[in-house]
Amino acid sequence: MRKIIIIMVINTIITVFIIPFFTVMHFSKDSSTKNSKNENPIKIEVYNPETETAEETPFEEYIKGVVGAEMPALFDIEALKAQAVCARTYALREITAMGQNTDVMPKPSDIGQAYKTKEELKSQWGENFDEYYSKIEKAVNDTAGEIMVYNDEPILAVFHSTSAGYTENSENIWQNPLPYLKSVESSGDIYAPQYEYEKEISYNDIKNLFKSKYPDIVFTDEPLISQIKINSVSSAGYITSATAGNVTMSGLDIRGVLGLRSASFTMKDTGNSIIFTTKGYGHGAGMSQYGAEAMAEEGSTYKEILEHYYSGIDFKNMN
Repeated sequence: MRKIIIIMVINTIITVFIIPFFTVMHFSKDSSTKNSKNENPIKIEVYNPETETAEETPFEEYIKGVVGAEMPALFDIEALKAQAVCARTYALREITAMGQNTDVMPKPSDIGQAYKTKEELKSQWGENFDEYYSKIEKAVNDTAGEIMVYNDEPILAVFHSTSAGYTENSENIWQNPLPYLKSVESSGDIYAPQYEYEKEISYNDIKNLFKSKYPDIVFTDEPLISQIKINSVSSAGYITSATAGNVTMSGLDIRGVLGLRSASFTMKDTGNSIIFTTKGYGHGAGMSQYGAEAMAEEGSTYKEILEHYYSGIDFKNMN
């Protein structure tokens, strides 16, 4: 009888105290893992040229490949951190817009940012790979999971190489005004290599390039430069409307047709060609990468850089 009572007491202790204790420990462990800053369930399907196979790549590893492809690794660490947050925010917004689920894995080409695998970066950087990649890793790891939001939604975190001295309003590029993509000064861009760039194109090539895009375009016998008219320029210095021949288009259209570096340009006639002198490189909206580098060199943190280029944004951890 005494033996039975002892066994019953032991069973009671196990049931009331020990089992619940281990149950609580189990769920606490799960909970802390789920709330980890670095955990992110998103994976990207990346083609590995070395193994010639598609591999599942964790989201933060993908971001390292974007930063390595999009921004020079020699840039200041704060500029690289700013690029990491831009890349992460842009990617998350795009993946969310795709409506991805666990059965459909996004690819870098779906997201729309430049991306290079570790093997491609090794080939590009050669003996500097370890130094450069560790710098990229630090920039991404130090900002792990961090994104920019406006009204608690990930922003359209567009960026470009170099502005024309000011960034551009979103509505002058995509017709859609976004409150956080407003024109801001980016004076550090004037120190970027090839801030101004000349491209000379012959009359015949200009006409053929326009004809390939606009089959109904008509040029007269008048001097060609007089037939490319600038109608309006934004406050940031980018051409917003122009007329070539009998067709009216945006400055971005002309940039695309003629392969110019930006829609901020002037023209000079040589007699059988036109020299286009551009300022900046890219569409001009959002963060300027060379502007970010100039700000970082002057002591700005990555958050200060991002708050300068994206008006009224907040920061949030996507995890």
